[in-house]
Amino acid sequence: MLCSFKISTAWSCAWCLNPQADNCFSTGLTHRVLVTNAMTGHRQTFGTSSDVLAQQFAVQTPVLYNGCRSGEIFSIDIRQRSNKGQGWKAVRLFHDSAITSVNLLKTEQYLMAADMAGQIKLWDLRKLRCVKEYRGHHNEHAILPLHVNEEEGLLTAVGQDCYTRIWSLQDAHLLRTIPSPYPSSKDSIPSVVFSSQLGGTRGVPGLLMAVRQDLYYFSYKTDDPYCLHTKDMDHPTVLGD
Repeated sequence: MLCSFKISTAWSCAWCLNPQADNCFSTGLTHRVLVTNAMTGHRQTFGTSSDVLAQQFAVQTPVLYNGCRSGEIFSIDIRQRSNKGQGWKAVRLFHDSAITSVNLLKTEQYLMAADMAGQIKLWDLRKLRCVKEYRGHHNEHAILPLHVNEEEGLLTAVGQDCYTRIWSLQDAHLLRTIPSPYPSSKDSIPSVVFSSQLGGTRGVPGLLMAVRQDLYYFSYKTDDPYCLHTKDMDHPTVLGD
């Protein structure tokens, strides 16, 4: 299937994987959320009071979670027919600064969110309260992602200071702070991904870091699942041309 939609001023997007709406995707726009059926082109519009900077669909239900510039996080059940007013907002949570990332954990009972004040919070969606804070992240105005690896129990994020930080998901303890191989600058913020099986099913756990034209690999200490090799932190393997 090949489709094309013209959408102006898009801040975020997400694809729905729930079988009830697996042909739909959402776009976070200026003061509105647009849910589009990619097969029929039918659109639903939900007006908001702020720009929608981050989005993620739940898998168990066709519910969309949105993070706004105002610091509000809200959910939308896209099965509902009425989208007038603000009554369609189900879950509502609030940060003190613009939301940059929203991540549902696998049980979909908890939501991880980060903002432009450097706060990272874990929210209990049943009790609608923050249950953990992951301290040390640095952000002032950038839209930066969070990387959650529940299998290894790790949270990874790169700050505007170009440091990669790794926390324990369970107790929110900061485990490792990795400086960028390059001098810190807004044009050289690393991109990272952690995998439990780098290279396939027989692969080993590790962290990949991309900075400018280089790709770095940090091996993982499998007998202590919350620490990366200090040796590899100081002397990473460089994968280049």
